[in-house]
Amino acid sequence: MELKEKIIEATIEEFNEKNLKFTMDDIAKKLCISKKTIYDLFKNKEALFFEVIDHYNEIIREYEMKIIQDPDLDIKEKLKKIIISLPDNKINWRQIYLIKEKCPEIYDKVTKRLETQWEPTIELLEMAIKENKIISVSIPILKTTISSTIRTFISTTLLSDNNIEYEEALKEMVDIIMNGIEVK
Repeated sequence: MELKEKIIEATIEEFNEKNLKFTMDDIAKKLCISKKTIYDLFKNKEALFFEVIDHYNEIIREYEMKIIQDPDLDIKEKLKKIIISLPDNKINWRQIYLIKEKCPEIYDKVTKRLETQWEPTIELLEMAIKENKIISVSIPILKTTISSTIRTFISTTLLSDNNIEYEEALKEMVDIIMNGIEVK
C-alpha cells in the first residue's frame, strides 16, 4: 500500500474515532511519519478529506462493477447490493452529518455522489422491469426516494439517535423498497 493510501486509511480511522476533532498530528503519529510528509501530499485537512471522498467513490464504482459482473447473483440480488453499495464498512457514515455544518464543501461532495453515477443502477432497474422481475416503476421517483433517504441518513442524527447502524438502515430501506410493507 502506498503512502497516500495509508494516510487516507488513517484519516478514516481518526474520523471514526474523533469525528472532525482529529488533527494532522494524530494521523502523523498513527503512521509514525512527520506531519510535513502529510503536507507534502495534501495541502491541508480539507484537501485530505476531499481525497478520502474521491478514494471512497472510486472503491464504490469498482464494487458496483463487481456486483454487475457477478454471475452468481440474480438481477434482484444485484439491485439490492448495488443500491446499498457498501464495499466495506470503514467510514462511520452515522457521523457524516457533522461535516455538513463545519465543512459544507466536503459535505456537498459526499451528497453529490447521491445524484450522480446512477447509470449502472438504472440499467439494472430497466433490465429487471423488462424481464418482469420487478414491477414497472418510475425510475426518477425511485432514484429520488433512495437518494433522499440516504441523504436523511447522513445529514441528520436519525441513525445515532436511534442507535441504528448505517448499513443496517440501508438494508432495511432496500428491503422496504424491494418487498414493500404490505403483508402478503
